[in-house]
Amino acid sequence: MAKSSIKLIANNKKAYHDYFIEDTYEAGIALAGTEVKSLRMGRCSVKESFIRSDHGELFVYQMHISPYEKGNIFNKDPLRPRKLLLHRHEIRKIEGQIAQKGYTLVPLKVYFKDSLVKVEIGLARGKKLYDKRADIAKKDQRREAEREFKVRNL
Repeated sequence: MAKSSIKLIANNKKAYHDYFIEDTYEAGIALAGTEVKSLRMGRCSVKESFIRSDHGELFVYQMHISPYEKGNIFNKDPLRPRKLLLHRHEIRKIEGQIAQKGYTLVPLKVYFKDSLVKVEIGLARGKKLYDKRADIAKKDQRREAEREFKVRNL
């Protein structure tokens, strides 16, 4: 079996800071040709983006794909809503989970899997301020422990 090559285009670190990620899904995304060329150059931002369900379909909003330089009239609006491609049973399952109070969908990563553009979406629950502080404290402790370990082993 051949390994599938994955090339990361964009990562949403802010989502991991602002939300508890309960579950993840991999979805395709419907794009125009010039958008794919722009993604191949790494011109994408998912920092402020979010996902909504609309009549049994999932759309990603505010995902910024910069216009392709040589695309002229074929370029699309950089912030247009883009349809996510999932199986119907997956969409129904996700919609059922979103219906619960406090859950939302956020894009976590955009990447190429072989030659296809994929989006990793996460079912997320919002963090409170004290949760964020606890995460920052854990990171600081881990960083300090790594520093001490490095100094001891020199």
